[in-house]
Amino acid sequence: MNLFNVYPLYNVTPVKAEGAYVWDENNTKYLDLYGGHGVISIGHTHPDYVENISKQLNKIGFYSNSVQNPLQIELAQKLGDLSGCENYNLFLCNSGAEANENALKLASFNTGKSRIISFKNSFHGRTSAAVAVTDNKNIKAPINLQQQVTFLPLNDIERIIHELGKNDVAAVIIEGIQGVGGLDEGTTDFFKQLREICTEKGVLLILDEIQSGYGRSGHFFAFQYHNIQPDIITIAKGMANGFPIGGVLISDEIDAKFGMLGTTFGGNHLACIAAITVLDIIKKENILSNVNEVYHYFLKEINGISKVIKIKGKGLMLGVEFDFEVGELRKKLIFDKHIFTGGSQNKKLLRILPPLTINKGHIDIFLTALKEILA
Repeated sequence: MNLFNVYPLYNVTPVKAEGAYVWDENNTKYLDLYGGHGVISIGHTHPDYVENISKQLNKIGFYSNSVQNPLQIELAQKLGDLSGCENYNLFLCNSGAEANENALKLASFNTGKSRIISFKNSFHGRTSAAVAVTDNKNIKAPINLQQQVTFLPLNDIERIIHELGKNDVAAVIIEGIQGVGGLDEGTTDFFKQLREICTEKGVLLILDEIQSGYGRSGHFFAFQYHNIQPDIITIAKGMANGFPIGGVLISDEIDAKFGMLGTTFGGNHLACIAAITVLDIIKKENILSNVNEVYHYFLKEINGISKVIKIKGKGLMLGVEFDFEVGELRKKLIFDKHIFTGGSQNKKLLRILPPLTINKGHIDIFLTALKEILA
C-alpha cells in the first residue's frame, strides 16, 4: 500500500528533536522556526513533557468520555486561570478543525440559524463546516458548498452591519491573527464594533485562536489585545506541544445539553496530561514574557534588511513580507542554511512560527542566514 499523495514534501526526514532544533537521519541539525505549523509551544521534547506523558502512559492512556476523568477538570481549571477566561466552559476534542466544527454547530444550535460570516483569506480547517468557512475554493468539495457562508473583507464594519441586519446569521468566525492567509488582522476598533453588533443582533462571535492562541501572540489569546470577550474561543495547535488535542471555550451563558456535542478520543488521559504540562511550563518558565522580549528584538534587528517591505503579526506569530515570492528563499533556508520556515497564501510572505522558548541567539542565526542569502 502507498500513501495517498496529497502533500508536496521537502526531502528532509527529522528523526530527533530538542528545544528549537531538529536533526535528520544524517545527523544534520536544523533550526526550527516553523514548529510544525506553529504547534511546538514549549520546545521539542521538553524533559517535563516527556516525563509526564511517560508516567501517564504507565497508568492509563485512554478511556472513553462515559467515565470520570479528573485530568479534564484539572486542565479546564488551569487553562481558565492562566488565560484569564474563567467564565468559560471547556469542551475537549482532537484538532483545530474539529474545534471549529463544534463551535459552528454550537452557534447554530444556540441561535436556530445557519448562515455564517467569515473573512477573506481566512483558514479554519478542512472538515465540512470548517472548510466551508475557509476562503480557499481549491480545498472545497461540492459537499462542502452546501453551507451558507458569506466572506467579507477584514475591517469593513459597514459590510458586517449590513449582513447581520438580514437576521439570518448564526455566527461570525474570525482569527485573532490570520495564519495561512498571511498574518493580516482586525484593528482594535473593528473588533470592538464587531463585538457590539454581534451582541445587538444575537449573533455569536467565534474567535479562532487555534494558531494565535496559547501565548504565540504575546498575550495568551490574540483577541486580548482588543479588550473584548468572544462567545466561543477555539484552540488546538500549541495546546499540547504536538500531541493531538483541540478545545472549545464556551461562554457560561450558553447552556449545555446532553448529546449536543461528543467525541471518542477528545480529552483522553494522554492528551490531557500533555496539555496540563504545557500550561505548567508556560507558567513556570514565564514563556509569555520571553515571547514579547524576543519579538521586540526581532523587530529591532530585522529593521533595514534589504528587500523586506513589511513585518506582520505579533509575538512569535510573524510574517516577513518581501518584494519577491519566497518559495526559493525557503528552499535555500532549509537546504543551504538548515532553517525551517513557513509560507502562506501570500506568496511573498515568509512565516515565522518557532517554539515559544527560542532566544535572541536563534534570531541572530536566522537574520545572518537571511542576509547572506539576500546578498
